[in-house]
Amino acid sequence: MIKKLFETDKDLSRTLLRVLLGIVFIPHGAQKLLGWFGGKGFSATLQMFTSGLHIPLIFAILAILVESIGAVALITGFLTRIAAFGIAVDMIFAISLVHLKNGFFMNWAGQQKGEGFEYHILVVAIALALMIKGGGRWALDRMIRKRLRT
Repeated sequence: MIKKLFETDKDLSRTLLRVLLGIVFIPHGAQKLLGWFGGKGFSATLQMFTSGLHIPLIFAILAILVESIGAVALITGFLTRIAAFGIAVDMIFAISLVHLKNGFFMNWAGQQKGEGFEYHILVVAIALALMIKGGGRWALDRMIRKRLRT
């Protein structure tokens, strides 16, 4: 079971998906954890999640960690399946709690109130591919798997 967690091959397309998804989430995580890129930081984000969105404290903390530490894990390819699972769950909750009421489309033209969920579906699809097949070439998971074989 533990060996399957680290199993992956040399596929470059999954490497690209993994690294680019991680790069996309670094700023989102930094907003929530550190207050960078116009974010409010850990305490204010936690307050908004628990009081504003009524998310239980443990899940609010997990969401912040997934978007920050999970993004780094994806970039390095460490525990890719777990990081991808966290991102997928995070996006499903974002859709259901925030974006579903705004419709499908992103707010490209500024004509609607809030953002739709099309972006989130793409993130979930990428995360599912990584959960199924692993992180691909240059993932730490590959190196760990090789060591587990010996």
